[in-house]
Amino acid sequence: MFEREGILKIFTGNANRPLAEKITEHLGISMGQADVGRFSNGEIRVRLMENVRGADVFIVQPTSGPVNDNLMELLLLIDAARRASARRVTAVIPFYGYARQDRKERGREPISAKLVANLITTAGARRVLTMDLHAPQIQGFFDIPVDNLQGGRILSEAIYQKNLDNVMIMSPDAGGVYRARQMAKFLQAPLGFIDKRRPEPNVSEVVNVIGKVRGKTVVIVDDMIDTGGTIAKAAQAILDLGAQAVYAASTHPVFSGQARDILNASPFHEIVVTDTIVLASAPERTQVISVAPLLAEAIMRVHEDLSVSKLFE
Repeated sequence: MFEREGILKIFTGNANRPLAEKITEHLGISMGQADVGRFSNGEIRVRLMENVRGADVFIVQPTSGPVNDNLMELLLLIDAARRASARRVTAVIPFYGYARQDRKERGREPISAKLVANLITTAGARRVLTMDLHAPQIQGFFDIPVDNLQGGRILSEAIYQKNLDNVMIMSPDAGGVYRARQMAKFLQAPLGFIDKRRPEPNVSEVVNVIGKVRGKTVVIVDDMIDTGGTIAKAAQAILDLGAQAVYAASTHPVFSGQARDILNASPFHEIVVTDTIVLASAPERTQVISVAPLLAEAIMRVHEDLSVSKLFE
């Protein structure tokens, strides 16, 4: 009987160790030992503390804040595994930083998402496993396979279990309608979206709410909540139009700047997020759902050369 070459090994940096530990627990394996620290001048020091020759190595490291440190840890871990003769290195990036800069909106701007893709590939990754890319077309920035898992099913199940009455799903902008439509289909609920304009980064103005929200329990679904200002304004606009309650559902709880205070002061009944990013200080009324089972299943399918697309069905 044919026996697969290489054993499965999982390593992590400092970005989200709790999530990596949950993944290894689901897989029934121990975490790979790695020393990820700092030199006295602040440079990142990485050393794998066990043999990975011929192994199928997965490095779990979201590039959330501090973004540059966590990105550099990921690149050095990939390079260390490649130079230690790992058979294959897969970058497991639950949250992909710099994803919002996926195109040039004005002259003399970088396309940062493409640059990060180049860095990950050059470091030696043979495959990327990520979740809810802010811009799905970023998959095309890579010349290696990319599996963009969807957190919408996990969030949909969490909303379904709340047994809410008269639910309506709302996208905070036109670009997120596809994501919201998937949740609306799962919950068999009507769909709406918010027409807004963004005069500058992290600043938005609600122009119009598309959809009849009066008397509805509205769930605003988005891939990430950053400063919280946009989604809080949307919630207030929806309540002003007669909605009975507003919930938020988001895969990536970035929660930067004054997000905690803004969301605490917002009219949300509850905010449902996942653990792709470590929450040092979550806003009140926040429910965290783990994506570890989904990532563990995807890792095992990649390792055993099984279909990952089954996880999208």
